[in-house]
Amino acid sequence: MKSSSASAATAAGDGSGIHAHVDASTFKLAEVWGDTVDLRHLAWSVALGVAISVAAFEAGKAVLSSAVSDAAIVRAYAMLIGLGGCLAAGALSAFFFKPKRVVTDHTVGESDRQHVLKQLAEEGGGIGSIADLPPNAAAELKELGLYDLFAAYELSEQAAQAKGER
Repeated sequence: MKSSSASAATAAGDGSGIHAHVDASTFKLAEVWGDTVDLRHLAWSVALGVAISVAAFEAGKAVLSSAVSDAAIVRAYAMLIGLGGCLAAGALSAFFFKPKRVVTDHTVGESDRQHVLKQLAEEGGGIGSIADLPPNAAAELKELGLYDLFAAYELSEQAAQAKGER
């Protein structure tokens, strides 16, 4: 867990489209499992989870012990009820403690895609050829709508090389 007092906007300044609309001075932020959280809200969520799940377990054990004679069965079902309490605590935490960031999405144009392909080609030995792809990889690219993009890029690179050789 990395602790930070910087805003989520600076933490996500990698072009991912995530922008924070909060002042960093009002929150003590930390990165937990790849997400930015407010440490006070995290502590309250943990406390809420412990309280609700233990209370659900104990209540389940008390109710079931009067109806079931086998203590092992009572404990097993009480654990299931306690797990239900964990789910309820998670739902309550999500309701009470709203996210600290707003995700914005933007459309990427053809020129942006071509720029990314050019960057990929410059890194680590190039992109390769569409003809070298295994059939399942080619099918996946077609399914994602990227096959034509790579094919067009390959053709444009071949044309640029042929033009440069003349």
